[in-house]
Amino acid sequence: MNPPLIIRKNSVFKRYYENLTKNNLISCVLNLKKVEEYIFIDLMDRGVTLFPSPISQLATRSKCFSATIFKKWMVPNTIVIKSKKDLVMAIQQFEQKGINQVITKFDRSDCGLGICKWQNVEELFSHLSFSSSNFWPFVLQPFIDNALDIRVVWIGSYYQEAYFRKNKYSFRNNIHFGGESGQYVLNASEMELCTQVIERGKFPWAHIDLLKQEDGRCFLSEISLFGGLKGAKIDQKSCNELKLKIQQEFEEAFVQKKGER
Repeated sequence: MNPPLIIRKNSVFKRYYENLTKNNLISCVLNLKKVEEYIFIDLMDRGVTLFPSPISQLATRSKCFSATIFKKWMVPNTIVIKSKKDLVMAIQQFEQKGINQVITKFDRSDCGLGICKWQNVEELFSHLSFSSSNFWPFVLQPFIDNALDIRVVWIGSYYQEAYFRKNKYSFRNNIHFGGESGQYVLNASEMELCTQVIERGKFPWAHIDLLKQEDGRCFLSEISLFGGLKGAKIDQKSCNELKLKIQQEFEEAFVQKKGER
């Protein structure tokens, strides 16, 4: 048997793509276009191992996919809107539950640039009905006023820290856009929430955003393989080194497992 081939660059992946087998490991985040994401299915069907996991890569790429698989940890009544029909149904659903203000998240926008707040779903529907832009699909969820925004940096078993982010002039709490930060200590239930989400998405490391209500309930806002560290105690260099350590450990375990067969 040939020794396992470990691919660490997208350029190498493209060169070997057609001949990859279960004896191969792709140890990098694939730089795929939206219309190329079917490649994940093809690789999994052929038994090719990917690191980070395909599900974590897809959840990082798509907020709609993330909202689908992590729905039970998110703000109640979070839904993915794929068409006007979905939105009309949401108007009735939210009205029946007395939900007024909502936010939308564009599927593939980051840094708070794809988040909008609306007074109600009817207002959102009216706006989209007269718009020529293609906003579909997107995530729709109730807006939680006065929620505490918590960023969690979770690098496997090597490092975890949390800090809050606040912006008194905007509901967008990104520090990049003028927010402030401070250290935060996760309680047991919040740690468990992070653990469950990481396990569900098979994330080797994660940048997790939580929303904590004034009554103490906490929900997942977003999770990604990447994220800013402004406000964190760990710097980018140390963060990358720990991520690389986890990656190398996975590669070593993969080679050892293949060698035992």
